[in-house]
Amino acid sequence: MTVGNQISDSPTGSVNVDEKNTAEHIDLAEIGEAGSDALRREAPAFIRSLSPEERARLEKKLVRRVDRRLMPMLILMYILNYIDRNNIAAARLAGLEEDLGLHGHQYLTAVSILFVGYLLMQVPSNLMLNKIGRPSLYLPVFMALWGIVSTATAACQDFSGLIACRFFLGFVEAAYFPGCLFFLSSWYTRKELGMRTAFLYSGALISGAFSGLISAGVKGGMDGLHGLRAWRWLFIIEGAITVGVAGVAIFIIPDFPRTTKWLSDEERDLAVWRLQEDVGTDDWTGSEDQSFFHGFKLAATDIKTYIMMALITGHTSAGTVTTFFPSVVETLGYDTVNTYLLTAPPYCLAVITTYLNAWHADRTGERYYHVTLPFVLGIVCFIIAACTTSMAPRYFAMILMLPGIYTGYPVALGWISNIIPRPPAKRAAALAMINAVSNSSQIFMPYAYVNAPRYIPAFAACSCCLLVSITSSTILRFILVRLNNKLDRGEHVEGAINSGQAIPGEAAKKGFRFLV
Repeated sequence: MTVGNQISDSPTGSVNVDEKNTAEHIDLAEIGEAGSDALRREAPAFIRSLSPEERARLEKKLVRRVDRRLMPMLILMYILNYIDRNNIAAARLAGLEEDLGLHGHQYLTAVSILFVGYLLMQVPSNLMLNKIGRPSLYLPVFMALWGIVSTATAACQDFSGLIACRFFLGFVEAAYFPGCLFFLSSWYTRKELGMRTAFLYSGALISGAFSGLISAGVKGGMDGLHGLRAWRWLFIIEGAITVGVAGVAIFIIPDFPRTTKWLSDEERDLAVWRLQEDVGTDDWTGSEDQSFFHGFKLAATDIKTYIMMALITGHTSAGTVTTFFPSVVETLGYDTVNTYLLTAPPYCLAVITTYLNAWHADRTGERYYHVTLPFVLGIVCFIIAACTTSMAPRYFAMILMLPGIYTGYPVALGWISNIIPRPPAKRAAALAMINAVSNSSQIFMPYAYVNAPRYIPAFAACSCCLLVSITSSTILRFILVRLNNKLDRGEHVEGAINSGQAIPGEAAKKGFRFLV
């Protein structure tokens, strides 16, 4: 071990100190070697017996198997989650306001009230999921509940009925997205998580394209069928599909790695060990180890939680444009069916750019630039859209607006689990707190969407919100670099930031570093 201090006694009895902080400065290479050796000694016998080539081959096979089992169903569930949440935007163009007699800001209130329920349920839901440890039942049950509420929205006859349905829809939908983020972080390593988060979030973007196409078909072929307006059919069809998929999901979604039945003993050992090896400490071990209040306290006393909260809040505030996207596209002057169709290309492009950005972020391990640079594009697009109503530049801005908002978002979401990895109760609480507070912006942001067709108040607010995200990312980068430098020097950082357990000390000894 190379020690930074060398002390010698002079003939006069004085002490010469070459470098300061003897005990706190440790050679980085030796930390890595010591950490790797410690981890190898702790590995199950099956894993210790593998050669590096065999280990890589088996781990690649395991990840592919987990991908096939988890990702298609989670993405499909999120597509339906977002469709059921945002189909009110399509319903508005299909006669909802006229049939329910909405006036003034009542439609905007119906949009925002969903997030009141969404906000209230987020943290309790994620802590409950962590405590119960049965995502295979928990997530599909809540999916069935929101499908039922969405279907019931078709029976609304007035403003009060719509408000009630929207509130309870937000309340039961709140379990899904933060629950999925926590669920994925319990299966994938930190460098795999960005891409899988992008796969998951692509469901929201794909839903925007599908919603436009479904709405165009329903409006064109079912308006008035059996005496029901097109907007009622939208809620019936999409809600019923959600309930059906929830019934199938129960038999497909697994639980956590330690409790999953369809893995062999060797695969289960490898699935658990690779996560422990990635961070240096174990993850979810059993419901008896999960404390509601301890996890919440740890998350609430870590400054990184609040910086990520500001980052994600800036994004979700700007992302409210998707709730009004059909109305914004309508300003181009096309009829309702063509307006629905024109909403699809921006979402399709956003899916592609999101995948590419997340893939490159995981490949390089870099986070900051992959988060912030797309937000700069988003600001430019909002400015263009606010400055002109001409068809070509305005639609060009709309096409790039959604990639600008969403390309960096999955990387930012994955960054939460990267920098708050353990204990799992803390990670679950942090994910839920961040998602809950960030979505509170959607309670008041809808009221900015006035003064059509230019929507200057909304686009100006969205630009400022993305600037907040960029600023927060920059502050977080400085903090993480400082923490990594301390870890490189062998300094103790546990509880160094507002008693929030920046990283468990045992993990730091085994070479853990924050992804920056």
